[in-house]
Amino acid sequence: MEEQLNKRTEPQKDEVIDLRAVFLNLWKKKKTFIWVWVITAVISAALIFPVPRYYTTEVKLAPEMDNGMSGSALGSIASSMGFDLGSVQTSDAIYPMLYPELFSTNDFIVSLADIQIQTSDGEVKTDLFTYMKEYQAVAFYIVPFKWLRRQILSLIPRERVSGESTSDGKMNPYRLSEEQNTIIEAIRSNISCDVDVKTQMVTISVTDQDRLVCALLADSIRVKLQDFIINYRTKKARVDVEYYQQLTNAAKEDYEVALKVYGNYCDANRDIILQSAISKRDELEGDVQLKYNAYTAMNSQLEASKAKLQERTPAFTLLQGAAVPIKPAGPKRIIFIIAMLFLATLVTLIYIYRKEIVDQILTPSKKSRDLATEEGEVDLDE
Repeated sequence: MEEQLNKRTEPQKDEVIDLRAVFLNLWKKKKTFIWVWVITAVISAALIFPVPRYYTTEVKLAPEMDNGMSGSALGSIASSMGFDLGSVQTSDAIYPMLYPELFSTNDFIVSLADIQIQTSDGEVKTDLFTYMKEYQAVAFYIVPFKWLRRQILSLIPRERVSGESTSDGKMNPYRLSEEQNTIIEAIRSNISCDVDVKTQMVTISVTDQDRLVCALLADSIRVKLQDFIINYRTKKARVDVEYYQQLTNAAKEDYEVALKVYGNYCDANRDIILQSAISKRDELEGDVQLKYNAYTAMNSQLEASKAKLQERTPAFTLLQGAAVPIKPAGPKRIIFIIAMLFLATLVTLIYIYRKEIVDQILTPSKKSRDLATEEGEVDLDE
């Protein structure tokens, strides 16, 4: 029993890995590694090189903030801590922090479908929707899978959703067909919008397979975004301008009619000295004056509304324009091949030392069972 207790209490020696032996063993397997690396490199190259290259460009702009709070000392302190007092205090429902949400709406994405683009080689000149539908390259090994997917989906009975057009013949963003929805999702995945919380700088990023299309689309999206924000912020002011324009036109027309009536009456009664004629003339003259005052007042209101419209129109400072990218943003072919080689090497090592790994995993459980058996024997001896 004492021998068993001593055996249990005796500290186990740490197992030492002989790196030299491991290296010699791996050196003996060098042909295996070479074959694995060659096969992996060939397969990786065959997978990654057919993938079309894509380009990315960015547009940076700073929208005008008409709130004094954002420029104050308190606003600066809050911005440094990650808070935006300007967007909280502004009266606008759409402030810069909501621009990314605008990019996720069908209304905005569908409005981009009519953008006219041109490829860098000049062979394709069409709208964005047609370009995304007919001129997108894919890897050759993807085509059979896409065809097989279409065939499987055609065999499944399901309701077909047909799209609708608006009164002007454009796509209805709320009733898209399956094909239209797929293309719209592809357009949405190629663009993004980020807003810096501290500086309110808006960054529009566009990715495409053609470098020129990438730049043209980025600049067009910038214009679309600016137009959308301008139309939103000036909607009430534009309605006021149209309203006062109508009132001014009506007042001017009334004034011109009254002036014509007064002039005709004066011409027809030039030599008459009757009091009734004089009273009628004075009445017409007073009506002309009233109509003129009304026209003047409406014209003043019209000019004031135009000034307010100009004041409400936001200004955007373009910090970085849409430049045509020179180098592709991806795919990272060399990095992909290196990563696959590393993964293949790791799998090969696990395969070579699979027995040792299994033994290492099973050894602790075996030791624990032996220890439990020894404890049971000691208890029985006692």
